[in-house]
Amino acid sequence: MSDVQNDVTRFLDRLAERAAARGPEPTWIAARRQAGAARFEAMGFPHRRVEQWKYTDVRAIARGDFALAADGEFSQASAAALTLPIEAHRLTFVDGIFSAALSRLDDLPTGVRLLPLSQALAENHEAVGGPLGRLTGVEFSPFSALNTAFMEEGAVLRLAPGTVVEKPIILQFLSRAGEAPVMSHPRILVEAGGRSQATVIEHHVGEEAAANFTNLVEEIMLDRGAILTHYKLQEAPLGDLHVASIQVEQARDSRFTSFNLNLGGGLVRTDLVADLNGQGAETHFNGLFYGQGRQHVDNHTLVNHNAPHTFSNENYKGILDDRAHGVFNGKVIVKRDSQKIEAYQNNANLLLSDRAEIDTKPELEIYADDVKCSHGATTGQLDEEAIYALRTRGIDEQTARGLLTLAFAGEVMEQVDLDAVSERVELAVAGKLPERFNLAGLVETAVAFGEE
Repeated sequence: MSDVQNDVTRFLDRLAERAAARGPEPTWIAARRQAGAARFEAMGFPHRRVEQWKYTDVRAIARGDFALAADGEFSQASAAALTLPIEAHRLTFVDGIFSAALSRLDDLPTGVRLLPLSQALAENHEAVGGPLGRLTGVEFSPFSALNTAFMEEGAVLRLAPGTVVEKPIILQFLSRAGEAPVMSHPRILVEAGGRSQATVIEHHVGEEAAANFTNLVEEIMLDRGAILTHYKLQEAPLGDLHVASIQVEQARDSRFTSFNLNLGGGLVRTDLVADLNGQGAETHFNGLFYGQGRQHVDNHTLVNHNAPHTFSNENYKGILDDRAHGVFNGKVIVKRDSQKIEAYQNNANLLLSDRAEIDTKPELEIYADDVKCSHGATTGQLDEEAIYALRTRGIDEQTARGLLTLAFAGEVMEQVDLDAVSERVELAVAGKLPERFNLAGLVETAVAFGEE
């Protein structure tokens, strides 16, 4: 048996063990699992000869001997140190297992249904069975198939038409440092009714020594006029492996805003797909990825303009230090007869080390003739003259570099409305900065100096 077959068989053996422990299931979910397992077995793990995975080697996942997580808890104190200090409705998972003790669901407003997937399956199989796996944009990935085969836990969020949720909804995923690495396959389902509004924060974080594998699939459906802001703050431990597939379906006049903020994880891959299916639909992709050491961060995005009079805007920025490797592949497809659309895409990258590496590929496919589209990518380093300008004002070199790096990220971060999220990003990107300077004014002066 080849190494590739061994890798697939190891995961299928884990699946068989879990099925035996789980016992009988409803027919529809058993059929979904079998279909996911069969597809994964047929495809196997992706390799670098596959164009979509050309720059990302997943052997660390394929050859990993991951156990399935058992029930376990973070202490309240440990969890509190990692939790975003935001007043919010909260679902918390520890190694993919729901933690009632660390969740807060007692004050949900009328029109909001938020519960762990395991509970939704137990209470009403048919209600979950409709959307589960309905979307097609991520189903061709071996990791999505693997998620479907293993899927047991995750989150279900439903907003009734016209519901406006004032406080953010946080889905928190905590990774523990255990005796052996574990894997989890959470599934998130979000259904936003017509003209509903909410902010969802998906937060991945954990203990420093954790080395686990998370394989997440998220399906988001926006009905007519719905507005959803989605934050994915990924600051997992550097030993963690993280794969995420996010699919968004948008009806007429809906608006989806994504903040994909990658700060942690040793190997990270995110696929983000939006289908604009009705006139007036718009989507905004804001991304920032920061890598250091030997981190590998891969972002693949796709916007399908399936209807006329739709709008998309994408702005991703990468900051890479040491021997980190970043990948950005952004694609926009304008379907035939999708006239009067606008689509803009930009990727800018900052290399802080001569050994850091970025592979970037913005793409446009246009099959209509009355459109406004643009795309571009740039890569550069910090301006030494701007660093000098800050140092002449009494700032040490490390702080100067931190300030300018933060200024580079500013175009994305100025769109973030949550201070707690901004502070996490600023600390990761620039370190602890002194408070005795007018930092914003100094950065503006230094940048202007460097442009002269």
